[in-house]
Amino acid sequence: MRKLVLSVVLLLLCNHTNAQIVYPGTNLPADSPRLFAEGIITDGLNNRDLAISPAGDELFFTLQQSRLSSTIIMLKKTNGSWGNPQVAPFSGRYRDLEAAFSPDGQTVFFASDRPVNNSAKKDFDLWKVGRLASGEWGQPVHLGAEVNTAKNEFYPSVAKNGSLYFTVEAAYGKGKEDIVVCTAKPNGYNAPVSLPEAINSTNYEFNAFVDPDEQYILFTGYGRADDMGGGDLYISRKDKAGNWQPAKHLPVNSAAIDYCPFVTPDKQYLVFTSARINKQIADNSTKTYEVLKRLLSGAGNGSDDLYWVNFNKDW
Repeated sequence: MRKLVLSVVLLLLCNHTNAQIVYPGTNLPADSPRLFAEGIITDGLNNRDLAISPAGDELFFTLQQSRLSSTIIMLKKTNGSWGNPQVAPFSGRYRDLEAAFSPDGQTVFFASDRPVNNSAKKDFDLWKVGRLASGEWGQPVHLGAEVNTAKNEFYPSVAKNGSLYFTVEAAYGKGKEDIVVCTAKPNGYNAPVSLPEAINSTNYEFNAFVDPDEQYILFTGYGRADDMGGGDLYISRKDKAGNWQPAKHLPVNSAAIDYCPFVTPDKQYLVFTSARINKQIADNSTKTYEVLKRLLSGAGNGSDDLYWVNFNKDW
């Protein structure tokens, strides 16, 4: 009987882990990029950098307007239905962006220019906020000098072992911007280390998403020979010895900037941010005022939009 009960429990856990996540909107992706949650999140405003909780019931993205505003927006799922977008409880006062869940879903990391110890900041640092026993989010905590410097730190991504990957503008880097990793220690982090030349170059590498098991990393590179525009998405995988392999250019890129990659918790889809233009806007045809207004106020108007595509395991 004990073995039977254990088998049932394991089956239930397995089914829960592999349960299909229901995403906002009805337009599922294909092998070519499509707009993510069009009309709900992707709406013509400057929307970027998605993060979805491991349980698939909470979602963050950033709503920006040039240098005036950068706010983390939250959607929550209740009784199987997604609610309306609202400002995240830890955001809204300062310029915040690029939320990322820890693999257990109990912590959110993000970038912010908020004051540190009541001292104003001119650069962006990395912060974290923990989930309270009530399920609500607590007060943000600065990650300290082990991670942050007098220059910008952006786009955190966390592995299961606690290693923190992020973007820096650092003198110890290999290029103009580098992707680095801080391994975890009991009370903080070890010093950041720039990832190898398989990933970083003398140009710009930024905004990396790391697989929680650290088997692959997705990032944006700018200034490479195969760059199609303002920056393209690349993937590097580890070999059997645990070494990062030379990054490969992804087939989803455009002539505009493509960045902020995120793989959904079920590992089915790649979500990314792009400023690609709706082809109707640039087709050189004469348009009425009403058509122009509709096109220029909707997705594909040159602002950042969220796209998603099937995540190809062979990339």
